[in-house]
Amino acid sequence: MSITAEPGPSGSGAPLAGPPPRRWPTATAAVALLAVAAVAVALVWIPAWTMLPFRPQTAAAMSRAYALRRAAPVATLAALAIGAALAGRLWRSSRWIGRALAMAALLPLAAAAWVSRQNHFEWLFPPLHHPGYDSAAAAASFVEPGDMVLAVEIRGEAAAYPVRQIAFHHVVEDVAGGTPLAVTY
Repeated sequence: MSITAEPGPSGSGAPLAGPPPRRWPTATAAVALLAVAAVAVALVWIPAWTMLPFRPQTAAAMSRAYALRRAAPVATLAALAIGAALAGRLWRSSRWIGRALAMAALLPLAAAAWVSRQNHFEWLFPPLHHPGYDSAAAAASFVEPGDMVLAVEIRGEAAAYPVRQIAFHHVVEDVAGGTPLAVTY
């Protein structure tokens, strides 16, 4: 049933023309897509930058970084879903250049969703998968007399860990005197 105008002097009774339905402008969708991509990348980049080793770090900054790191996996998936919806809108209303830009904007969103689930510290400091241990006599071939070592003696069993070698991996798991150790500095 359509709404008709009251008959006027001509008695036509033509349907009323309401305002056209509002459509979200393409430019607004493009800006929203870029903003969503920027937020997703920031959710991953800010904690990684804040937690960089060998830089001064405050407790408040680390607390914010860990909060972002905990929120990032869910938030980046939501951003990817929103970005896909915006890219779909742009796809329907754009020519090839707009479509290409919409797809290009999805790349950082997908990358942020993937990186938020990774431990980038393992990339910075890969764990030592198969550590080798030598006697003190054998270690003399690669440990110089002036090299610093971390040493421990437990129940008569001694072990030394060259700082130069621990510096890259940052942690060595070992057992000395029947006691499990996590050697780090």
